[in-house]
Amino acid sequence: MTEIHPRTPILVGGGQFTQKTAREGKIKEGLDPIAMLAEVSRRAIADSGAKNLTAAIDTISVVRFTADSPGDQGRLPKRMFRNPPHSLANKIGAKPRRMLLSATGGNTPQWLVNRTAEEIANGECDVALLAGAEYIASMLGAMKQSVDLGWGKGADGDPGDDPTEIGEQRAGTTDSERRHGLQFPVNVYPLFENGLRGMKHRSPAEHLEWLGKFFSPFTKVASENPYSWFPTYRPPAEISTPSEKNRFVGFPYTKYLNAVIEVDMAAAVVMTSVAKARELGIPESKWVFLHGCGDASDIWNVTERVNFYSSPAIRTIGRTAFAMADIGSGDLSFIDLYSCFPSAVEIGCLELGLATDDPRGLTITGGLPYFGGPGNNYVMHSIVQMAEKLRAAPGKYGLCTGNGWYVTKHSAGIYSTLPTQGAWKREDPKTYQKDIDAMAHPEVVEKPDGAASVETYTVVLDRRGKRFGIVVGRLEDGKRFLAHTPDDDATLDWMMREEILGKRGSVTPGEVTNLFKFS
Repeated sequence: MTEIHPRTPILVGGGQFTQKTAREGKIKEGLDPIAMLAEVSRRAIADSGAKNLTAAIDTISVVRFTADSPGDQGRLPKRMFRNPPHSLANKIGAKPRRMLLSATGGNTPQWLVNRTAEEIANGECDVALLAGAEYIASMLGAMKQSVDLGWGKGADGDPGDDPTEIGEQRAGTTDSERRHGLQFPVNVYPLFENGLRGMKHRSPAEHLEWLGKFFSPFTKVASENPYSWFPTYRPPAEISTPSEKNRFVGFPYTKYLNAVIEVDMAAAVVMTSVAKARELGIPESKWVFLHGCGDASDIWNVTERVNFYSSPAIRTIGRTAFAMADIGSGDLSFIDLYSCFPSAVEIGCLELGLATDDPRGLTITGGLPYFGGPGNNYVMHSIVQMAEKLRAAPGKYGLCTGNGWYVTKHSAGIYSTLPTQGAWKREDPKTYQKDIDAMAHPEVVEKPDGAASVETYTVVLDRRGKRFGIVVGRLEDGKRFLAHTPDDDATLDWMMREEILGKRGSVTPGEVTNLFKFS
């Protein structure tokens, strides 16, 4: 390998762990979240082949648990663990000088890699451990069975101090959006899906059939991944056909098109500099370089977006990352686009110049609905998987993307075993974020009144059946509003059968939710 700048950041180790004790009815036998973090950390450290790496760790960053994210997490208890990175350090015998806890968001693992790479390049960090775990399967299983797991008690629960919190902490929705049900991703991503369907000029039936064909290849990848939560291949018709096991959740999504968050999964990576890797005796065969990266947010509030079928932020970070890596999308051999719902992948393809039927595939894990959607930490798994693929295919390039909240926060990373050239430096995200924030977008009226039309929509369902419709619409002056529809079965059945986009009606303000009635 040719001479490389000594401060060049590299990934040198990765580990994954999927715990299926909850699925097997062995709730009490599962590891707690700190033990899960320790398990994958030890695996990542061992994977590096380093000598005495644990003692060299100066930074531990932990991805925030989904249960500790802002907003209402239902019955899930918050802050069972006061300082997860410190508890993890104690568990593995590390003594880092920095213990960091991230903000929420599915973009977080890639954002952490990008941020840490810059710190390593600038000499602010020598060896970093990035780790995350999610435990909702065990926690909900224990609550359903009235089992006390004893988690969060003792030293792991409170090591005596608080972590340093990093990242964008803003909540993902406004008060008005929450009143209309937009705090739940299962209600929001269908709004993007119907917006995309309108752009593609497909009927609801045609588009549902297409969605099955689109995501079936993801299940094939998941079926071959030993870490998958659902390692099962599903043909297109099984995914797109509603059934007792595959009910509609948020129209047009059936259950098999939704990320599965009730998992117990963990993943971790180790990063260092080229100089430190040599000092620690890490073989060059383990080194994976971050060639390009980008981090940006779309206009924050969902109801204020430019439209419901694009992402200026993904477009921007894609352009930034490819320019930094000095390659194009055609040079990629491996791709993992964030896949909580089909619309996230479709928008990613649109903005990154990728075909939805790209023969290279759009996932290397199997995707969040099939491999598993471990809350904020999914992308840590895709990064570990990407490193393994690239080590087995020296000189190839791979892309990982992450998405937080509701097509809101985005991060991208381009990886390869090929060394980067010269001093590693990324463009400050602030330089391009200001242009995204300044983009023209519709004004939102919280208390709309008058003639209106449908811009996008969904019908919300649960195990009991159809609940209510959500409409994002435009008043005659072009201003945007959010409303519910009448919740009678006749209206909701019609909304799930006929073309609703562009339909006219009238909207009236309400104390809690606005009401849109079709003409």
